[in-house]
Amino acid sequence: MNDDLEILYQGDWLRLVKRGKWEAVERCHGGNGMAVIVIAVTPADEVLFVEQYRMPLQARTIEMPAGLVGDDHEHDSLEAAARRELIEETGWEPRRVDVLLTGPTSSGMSNERIAFVRARDLVKVGAGGGVDSEDIIVHAVPRVEAPRWLMQKHAEGFELDLKLWAGLWMIEHNPDGSRAAD
Repeated sequence: MNDDLEILYQGDWLRLVKRGKWEAVERCHGGNGMAVIVIAVTPADEVLFVEQYRMPLQARTIEMPAGLVGDDHEHDSLEAAARRELIEETGWEPRRVDVLLTGPTSSGMSNERIAFVRARDLVKVGAGGGVDSEDIIVHAVPRVEAPRWLMQKHAEGFELDLKLWAGLWMIEHNPDGSRAAD
């Protein structure tokens, strides 16, 4: 399928390619386009969300903790990336991580794939907030109030990552619909 690959633009993190008549964006900085979305609930039954400014949207967003796999860590694994990103972004360390499901985010436009990872047995180890200039605000929201809280944030003008709803469902369920065991 790599026949007739034309690189239209190459940046540090993304490249625009053309194959035949199809144009696509590819992540090109390690990890083969993989990212992790971390589903994390504190011992106080609070869901961890992160708020940050996202330049492509020109807006502040609410998301679950997330990050690229293999961007700065050679031979990175989904589990290691999830653990690292959760600590960096929220200050919570998981004692256990389980990869639930992987798949594409926008298969008609990008090679990016995500893995939903459930983090368990969390221990507070730092303040979070991200690294470098990420400017992340951590929100620990009681699980029973999370959907209502998210919709309030949406009404306030925040962009909500639609993967939030799948993540909320996967707190208690496995991708096959069975109940998640502790």
